[in-house]
Amino acid sequence: MQEDLKPQIDPSRLPEHVAIIMDGNGRWAQEKGEDRLFGHFHGVESVRNIVEGAAELGIGYLTLYAFSTENWDRPANEVAGLMSLLVDTIRKEVPTLNKNNIRLQVIGDRQMLPDFAQTELEEALELTAGNTGLTLIMALSYSSRWEIINAVKQIALDVQAGSLDPQLITQDTFADYLCTKGIPDPALVIRTSGEFRISNFLLYQLAYAELYFTPILWPDFRKAHLNEAILDFQQRERRFGKTGKQIQEEDKV
Repeated sequence: MQEDLKPQIDPSRLPEHVAIIMDGNGRWAQEKGEDRLFGHFHGVESVRNIVEGAAELGIGYLTLYAFSTENWDRPANEVAGLMSLLVDTIRKEVPTLNKNNIRLQVIGDRQMLPDFAQTELEEALELTAGNTGLTLIMALSYSSRWEIINAVKQIALDVQAGSLDPQLITQDTFADYLCTKGIPDPALVIRTSGEFRISNFLLYQLAYAELYFTPILWPDFRKAHLNEAILDFQQRERRFGKTGKQIQEEDKV
């Protein structure tokens, strides 16, 4: 039984935004002699547990990488099963999200989703829009390169239309054209399953994020593992290009 590190976490130094690459559902299922959908089904329980854990800690934003644009290339039966699981899960979880004051947001190319999935998502977004606690962001049909190219196209159109001066474009301007407009950049990114890749996830937003990799497969990932990642985050020195001495002097002020 893993020690629960929650009592050691400093609530004043929480990452405002945690992003998670939920990896390992397929391998978890294969280890048990089951098909990949069996792993995805059990991964939903991890989602529930981690969302609850993040809300309990007081984290402001939690982004879960649920389905990438590249995932559309997976076997048709797996994709269809994932879409059905997505819709069924959202339908069941909305009352719990409202009960816990959790707001749902979605980033990604939603137009690629089946009509029934889009309808269910829109309803869930509307039903939770007034909640003021944790913001749960689901990355669905998302990839960072798609997001960046889409932002560049929109900027080009606005420059062409004369509504945007290219000489005045700043980092803040560019951020306003991304899916994550109005959302703070992730301070901590967690990837499960022992892989050491970002996998086309929030590439622009992760410029100064702390990266945490764990061998735990997603269906086995629980609050205790989240707490371990956050405690590890709190033990790091975040310098943002400055020296450690500068950071220490700023902390004294």
